[in-house]
Amino acid sequence: MKTTTTVEATGKHLNFRKIISGFASLLLLSPAFAMGQDTIEWYTLGNDYAHTRYTPADQITPENFKDLEVAWIWDGASFNAQSGRSTPSYIDGKLFTVAGSRRHVVAIDPKTGETIWSYREPNTERWEYSMRADYGKGVGYGEIDGRGVVYIISPAFFLTALDAETGAPLEGFGKPVPIDGFPETGVVDLLADLGHPYDPYEGIPLEVGYITSSSPPIVVNDTVIVGNSAEQGYHQSRIENIPGDILAYDARTGAFKWKFNVIPRPGEYGHETWENDAWQWTGDVSSWAPISADPANDLVYIPTNGATIDYYGGFRPGDNLYGTSLIALHASTGERAWHFQMVHHDIWNYDNPTAPVLLDLNMPGRGRVPAVAQVTKQSYVYAFNRLTGEPLWPMVEREVPQSIVPGEKLSPTQPFPTKPPAFDMQGVSVDDLVDWTPQLRQQAIEAFADYQMGPLFNPPIHAGNELGKRAAMFCPGGGGGANITAPAVADPTTGMLYVSSHTACSPIRLVPGEEADLQYAAPTGATFAQYANGPGAGAPRHPAGIPLYKPPYSRITAINMNTGDDAWMIPTGETPQRIQNFIDSNNLDVGNTGTGNLVPMVVTANMLVYSDSATDGTEMLYAIDKATGAILSEIEVPARSRYGMSSWVHEGRQYIILQTGPTLTAMALPDENAPAPAAAH
Repeated sequence: MKTTTTVEATGKHLNFRKIISGFASLLLLSPAFAMGQDTIEWYTLGNDYAHTRYTPADQITPENFKDLEVAWIWDGASFNAQSGRSTPSYIDGKLFTVAGSRRHVVAIDPKTGETIWSYREPNTERWEYSMRADYGKGVGYGEIDGRGVVYIISPAFFLTALDAETGAPLEGFGKPVPIDGFPETGVVDLLADLGHPYDPYEGIPLEVGYITSSSPPIVVNDTVIVGNSAEQGYHQSRIENIPGDILAYDARTGAFKWKFNVIPRPGEYGHETWENDAWQWTGDVSSWAPISADPANDLVYIPTNGATIDYYGGFRPGDNLYGTSLIALHASTGERAWHFQMVHHDIWNYDNPTAPVLLDLNMPGRGRVPAVAQVTKQSYVYAFNRLTGEPLWPMVEREVPQSIVPGEKLSPTQPFPTKPPAFDMQGVSVDDLVDWTPQLRQQAIEAFADYQMGPLFNPPIHAGNELGKRAAMFCPGGGGGANITAPAVADPTTGMLYVSSHTACSPIRLVPGEEADLQYAAPTGATFAQYANGPGAGAPRHPAGIPLYKPPYSRITAINMNTGDDAWMIPTGETPQRIQNFIDSNNLDVGNTGTGNLVPMVVTANMLVYSDSATDGTEMLYAIDKATGAILSEIEVPARSRYGMSSWVHEGRQYIILQTGPTLTAMALPDENAPAPAAAH
């Protein structure tokens, strides 16, 4: 029996009176909209609980966009910052973020870029092993008796609450941690509530599994909801791990409130989707992407990844709920409201990579509809009524190719949205290959000779397979479609969703688990899988040094979520120099191919802004017409934003923040009273 969607339709879950129209609804989802124009805040890493990355700020316009200049640069070198994946929150006159592999918590002066305070968790073996240490993405925030509190999850999997004004650990929160150097208050050891034996310093034994975090918690009313992440599935070769169960705590005291089992236990809904008793010893199904929320309706939206080991699941037959799903939980109790599984028995690394986006839509014939949209690696947007879980448009279970790998048993069907249409290439065939000339097309075909082409959900193949192929091509691959570094953004005033994507495929070759295990210094689990992701897949390459596929290689697609139709699509940035040189030297008539980069974006009241590169490699910032995709203005910037972007107003001045790797670059219009730009530490 398929478990595509399940709804609990009680009156408690269907409080439509709280879903009011237009701008007033935004007030429920974001404190930022309640501020005056002299101060417009950016509350979560996605700005609002809905993760739209939208700001009503309108001081920066298409007309003055070219006047933007660097207001300040915050340099995270002293915190060993590298990835640039953390979007700062601007709240109550301060910026809050995390930086570096120690995940320092940092408060920054929004006018000067100077560091106000920082906090660093003491060292543990649990931190030393964390594979996602520098990917904290941001902070959670709440208020206790009018006092601002910053909440973070560390790589070692501790929840810490800090006074927003001073950076001091919050009095009366949590319990003392029996490790030298930890504060007496302000910290919760999250491992204590997962139910697995562990050592406070060393953590869970690796043969049992490992858990960490790569996103901040979210504070919904008086509850702190905690997600998590595990060892990357493409670095796994053993079948044991622990589940990424969702945890929740009292925002004031840190007292444990509830746990949601992402791998259902006996008697729980979905338990039958774990055959072979795999629920007892395998794991993952973590929520490493950020969490969204609808506080007015007491709901949080949890995007998950697949179960243990990407690309092979023969040891865990069944659909494997709640793997690669969107789960709506009641924030106060942890009870499931509804769920939808995007991929049954995921062996494609198609984990949900970004926070769900919440919108109040005006749908023809249906009026105001409270919606949630999940953008995915497989280049689909899965959209639902966020209160009931009903798909906005039909989801169709379609037959998909089956596996030839010994021991593997795939689901015979997968759910396909009927709307919106796919926003990037899915699957690969000869028709998708470069066609600038017949010779270039033939060379591309020959480059693919050793690789198994196929549609979306093309299954992996193993070394020594009867097809005589080197590897199977996943299109999109594990990098999407859409992916981590470029979250989708939305305009809640129009219902438009803007999706960044790139055309990318992954060659996958499975080898025996013992062979794959040799790649890893400290693997999780104890029992070798029959197969796991292995070396030797290589990658097909075009002999002319150009991409194998038709352009554009990267794009922004604007989707009208009221109707489910595409509004426009544009390539991002400009054709890279090496490709442009080939085009020019061969007198080819090829338009802008796009750079191939996933691009971070922010939506303002009067434009869509994104960061990418020009043909000569110059890093650029583009202002785009939200309705048509036309370029309204563009400027050169010191560096390209690596993850998200944000925009807020402090003391009447609007800033656009670029996440430029180890630095933060603040762009603003000239201010005669502002200090001269300088790097601040």
